[in-house]
Amino acid sequence: MNPISVVGALIMTLSFLAYGIGSVTLERFKIVGIVVLIFFSTGLLFETSAIVMMYIGSDGKIGGLHGLVGIFAFLLMAVNAAWVWSVYVRKGIDANVSTALLHYTKTAYFIWVLAYLAGIVALIWI
Repeated sequence: MNPISVVGALIMTLSFLAYGIGSVTLERFKIVGIVVLIFFSTGLLFETSAIVMMYIGSDGKIGGLHGLVGIFAFLLMAVNAAWVWSVYVRKGIDANVSTALLHYTKTAYFIWVLAYLAGIVALIWI
């Protein structure tokens, strides 16, 4: 495996941790606090960096089903981060969140984790 892709995969693991902490914190406290904002934003930054590195490492090819699912999962988490930020901008820090946002967060993170695991399986079999 290309070294750039390996670094991208490691950064993707940091994204997994950041999204996980942000999602669990949002679910647990049901408010948009500073921790949620930081971890969703950091997760999005890590994931974007990882995708670019893996794209470069794969000579500019999007890897079939895993690539498509990964892009879909990235878009879900980008919408989630934007939604969390919009709640913060409209209502301020420590704003209560809607059940719709909580359900969306759980669903988006679950799909994102499936894409993450699919990448691990693809690495093992390739």
